[in-house]
Amino acid sequence: MAVGATIDAMIGNRRLRFRPVTADSSVTQLELFFDLVIVFAFTMVTDLAADETTAANMLRATLVLALMWWLWIAYSWLGNVVRADEGIARVGMFVAMGGAFIAALTIPEAFSDLPGGWFGPLVFAIAYLVVRLVHVGIFWAISAEDSQLRGQLLRWALGSITIGTTLLVIAAMTTGLTQILLWVAAIVGDMVWTFIAGTDWRINSAKHFAERYGLIVIVALGESIVSIGIGVAGLPISWPIALGSMLGLAVSGLLWWLYFDVAAISIEHSFAHARGAHQIKIAQNSYTYGHFPMIVGVIALSLGLKKVLYYVGDSSHHTLTDALYGIPLGALYAGPALFILGVVAAKYFATKSVSIARVITAALLFALIPVAAHLPALASLALLCALLAALVIFETLRFAQPRDRIRHA
Repeated sequence: MAVGATIDAMIGNRRLRFRPVTADSSVTQLELFFDLVIVFAFTMVTDLAADETTAANMLRATLVLALMWWLWIAYSWLGNVVRADEGIARVGMFVAMGGAFIAALTIPEAFSDLPGGWFGPLVFAIAYLVVRLVHVGIFWAISAEDSQLRGQLLRWALGSITIGTTLLVIAAMTTGLTQILLWVAAIVGDMVWTFIAGTDWRINSAKHFAERYGLIVIVALGESIVSIGIGVAGLPISWPIALGSMLGLAVSGLLWWLYFDVAAISIEHSFAHARGAHQIKIAQNSYTYGHFPMIVGVIALSLGLKKVLYYVGDSSHHTLTDALYGIPLGALYAGPALFILGVVAAKYFATKSVSIARVITAALLFALIPVAAHLPALASLALLCALLAALVIFETLRFAQPRDRIRHA
């Protein structure tokens, strides 16, 4: 009896420490709370890009975004194995949130230190390291009775943590091209190592995993809407501001449609019905890697929308004549194109099908950048909105029956 009571107590303690995610689990409120930090990080990346619209600064902003994405995806996998809001995992999530928030606060200093205070680049690197180590620590604890998962964790961590964080710390002590190259090596090395480190991870709930990535897309699209408001903050309402705001909102809504209407459902359906290593590959290719171009695209769109709304609202620009040009115009059109290509890639890795109409639309968006440079900023935004609307209308009419079948299966 005493032995049985001891075993029951051990099981009870284990339940207090961790609670596995079940097949029908949904995203927890704590995970959504964690994502609020990522919202702030996305905002800081947009501000970093808008602060100096040069090619070098766009590269820096993209590298920071990639790093924050890689931080987030680590916890998307963790939250699919054990509930984020139970026991030690909850404590770890709050510690990780603190580290991620410090990293987000330090984004303006990620490459060059500002006068006064701590040394920004090193603070950013250390904060990032803390978040990654918390993730590995929790995974190490939950894999105590799963030798296969423990082995996968070791293979991944020995390369990924070493490459990603060590190079980032070294980069904090450098400047210029050397610093950029170290950042690129840290991010690319981490992503490549993750891809080749194996497929012995765990997916406890396809529903939870797909929902988590859908929510981060919503978070990113929310950032594009916030950028519209920031672009006209403090300006009196006028017809150019009202029209520009509605067009910007429509573009964000159309991107939402292109992802959530059918594509996200199709990807999740194939993902849920896959098994073993095949399911892990879909999780990696369609979600971990495939969703990153979508996030980059939305942040680029946010930069473009912010500049367009500034143009149409600022009295120093002529609403009906001044054209948007350079990197902001490229971001306005390339952002949605990248988003569409990301959706195409994610769906292909899951279903092996490709939407030719979407690929053509993305190509048209890139091709129209020189044309849009000769149009007023508001007209450039209207042209973008019209092209995306045409794609949505075409797909809705052309694929009405399969669309209905997928959405209401």
